[in-house]
Amino acid sequence: MIVERVSENVHSVRIGANFNNKEWEQYFLLLSDVHFDNPKCKRKLLFKHLDEAKKLNAPVLINGDLFCLMQGKYDPRSSKSDIRPQHNKADYLDAVINEAATLFAPYGDILTVVGRGNHEQSVLHRQETDVIRRFCLRLSEKCGRTVYPGGYGGYVIVKFEYPKGKASTPSRRSVRIKYFHGSGGGGIVSRGVLKTRMGIYLPDADIVTTGHIHEKWAVNIARERLSEHGNISLSNQLHVCTGTYKEEYGTGKSGWHVETGKPPKALGGYWLRFTSTGGSDNRKVVAQAMEAV
Repeated sequence: MIVERVSENVHSVRIGANFNNKEWEQYFLLLSDVHFDNPKCKRKLLFKHLDEAKKLNAPVLINGDLFCLMQGKYDPRSSKSDIRPQHNKADYLDAVINEAATLFAPYGDILTVVGRGNHEQSVLHRQETDVIRRFCLRLSEKCGRTVYPGGYGGYVIVKFEYPKGKASTPSRRSVRIKYFHGSGGGGIVSRGVLKTRMGIYLPDADIVTTGHIHEKWAVNIARERLSEHGNISLSNQLHVCTGTYKEEYGTGKSGWHVETGKPPKALGGYWLRFTSTGGSDNRKVVAQAMEAV
């Protein structure tokens, strides 16, 4: 796997693919809303999924809110009862970043892009420091390869490279993933599925992944496409909303989440399972979304 920066918020991931093997498959892990430093973060579940990704050699995209970081001096939401003991220090932000870099270092070879969420943007506005950039720099030092900071939104282009005939350069099939951390609420009935309307203004994305609302679902939108030669074809745009790793509901007794009428939320991210169809001249890569549980 080779990760490269294409432009400010566009990155590519090059992966070797043996399409001649009928059993070929490639996994990709989508995560968001980890809230790593929050005492309610289910770290055991998080590292279970990262260990599975490591075993599968699956690239990982983190789509914002890796951190919670609400206990800073200038954050009106701060409460020292919601801070882990190892972070309760004068250099609070550094303590969180250093611990995260240490614990994520064994997974540095599968991390691709770490996007920004509203929690990281809040720290940037209040504390004037870019915690995602700092985390990626620290993590890159520890694991010996570049882990890229992404935007609040951006693209990851997955390029599957495979040998074809006697050509000196490999052929490619690409899948374009649009990531956007998210905005607004999910809706107690729709749970954010109406946000698939994003596909209207994202015609070039094969997959759209969002987070933020702590809901978990995957929906395929079928599309009719017209080529410049007048050929009509059908394609799917896969929309994936990833859940959270912060379990706030508990027994429903009390707390901000319960007292504001919010329901239990689904935990975990999503796996993308890539397989191939068609012959050598019309090879297609298709994606299936599977819950990470």
